[in-house]
Amino acid sequence: MPIEKERKDVGIADGEVSSGANVGLSSYELERLENIRQNQAFLSSINLLQANEELKKLTRPKPSQRGLMRPKAAVKEVLPARKSLRLQNIKAEPLALLPEPRVMLIMQKKPKKPPGPLPMVAVNMEEGSKLPSQLLELWSEDSTEERKMRLDLKEYRSALESMKITKDRVAKVVMEHIFSAAFHPSASSLLLATGDKLGKVELWKLGGDWGDDGVLFFEPHTGPVSCMAFSRAHPTQLLSLSYDGSLRCMDVEKAVFHDVYDTAEGLNTFDFMSHDCFTLVVGNSLGEVAIVDRRTPGNTHEFLHSLDPKTLRCVSVHPSQKQYFVVAGSKVVNIYDSRYLTKTESQAVSVLRGHSFSISSAYFSPHTGNRVLSTCMDNYIRIYDTSAMTTKSPLLTTIKHIRTGRYLTKLSAKWDPKQEDCFVVSSMAHPRMVQVFHESGQRQHSFIDTKHRHIVLSATAFHPTRNAFLGGNVSGRLYVFSD
Repeated sequence: MPIEKERKDVGIADGEVSSGANVGLSSYELERLENIRQNQAFLSSINLLQANEELKKLTRPKPSQRGLMRPKAAVKEVLPARKSLRLQNIKAEPLALLPEPRVMLIMQKKPKKPPGPLPMVAVNMEEGSKLPSQLLELWSEDSTEERKMRLDLKEYRSALESMKITKDRVAKVVMEHIFSAAFHPSASSLLLATGDKLGKVELWKLGGDWGDDGVLFFEPHTGPVSCMAFSRAHPTQLLSLSYDGSLRCMDVEKAVFHDVYDTAEGLNTFDFMSHDCFTLVVGNSLGEVAIVDRRTPGNTHEFLHSLDPKTLRCVSVHPSQKQYFVVAGSKVVNIYDSRYLTKTESQAVSVLRGHSFSISSAYFSPHTGNRVLSTCMDNYIRIYDTSAMTTKSPLLTTIKHIRTGRYLTKLSAKWDPKQEDCFVVSSMAHPRMVQVFHESGQRQHSFIDTKHRHIVLSATAFHPTRNAFLGGNVSGRLYVFSD
């Protein structure tokens, strides 16, 4: 009789030893069943079976489904199998070789948007629908709230610790890599803006009921949106700049994107050069800065100055003495006076030495401008004393910091606009986190999402008045920590 049938007859299941199990079994089968019993007893004694069941339940948490949903892939058409001419008994005709092209195009660039104002039409809303009235009310809110005095470090750490993340503060706001992000200065509600890899600009109101879970997105550019900022003098205006060479201003009241500046060269960065935010300094990929006045008709610059032989990655204007601006170039960080710029070979007012690789960013401190914070690809963050604006600004602090991988946005340290001497930067340490430092190098706090410890939030920003912080990643999701 076969073994399986014999076991079935006596009622013995696989992995069990019951009373009377030795009926009709050979000595080999009896020994095998005893081994199974002993093995199970041993595994139970060390709780391995229970641990295995618990391990099966542990999986990486699914990303938030709030916000935009990626469209389902279209079903591929099944084509008939191809047959060669030889199998079809058809004689092949001789083919002449085509001449080798002199220039090989690696990537086809998407055509730039036409010049002039563009209608502000949300891509993820029904055709012909208007912008939500609540958005206009929030957008036009005049936020005059200011922090009366700088917090001491103990109070500041307490404020940071009060900022938490919840599932409703995570949303997919764009389909692609987030390059830039900013908070609207409104204090009543959290309204955020981001720019992505394909030139889209999105708006997300936490708790909003329009669009996709409060998310609206637009297409004013065709290249990565590397820099954006709300006007400090007119919060109803959001300016965004793209690699495609365009700089536009979102106007919700008129429902258009105004054409501010347009050039054939790629644009990397900009900042406001006047308190009314009408004059801008714009850096391009050729190492030039353009002075742009938004009140001048047209979309061209007033002046153009060559500062770096390679490229400019970041410009930052002094908060009170607007004639000064700091430039992060290929391997140098210099401070210039806009009143004494020449077309070529402009003399720097101050040189910030010590960088051995390319610089990701350099920013003046938000209230006094007495410090400059730089992030370099040599794995160091540096803080310089610029209070005296000497020829060589002294280096105050150096902080070791690991740079990003090749597929992430370069990490940049940025000041908290509410705190003169503290800044935030993402970390590549495990688990992934965002760290807040004092200018002395002392770490004040770490933002960690315990459910998503593997995510790098490369695009970061603090709210200008509220205790709120945002971080964006390469998958197009925003994470908001708030009190």
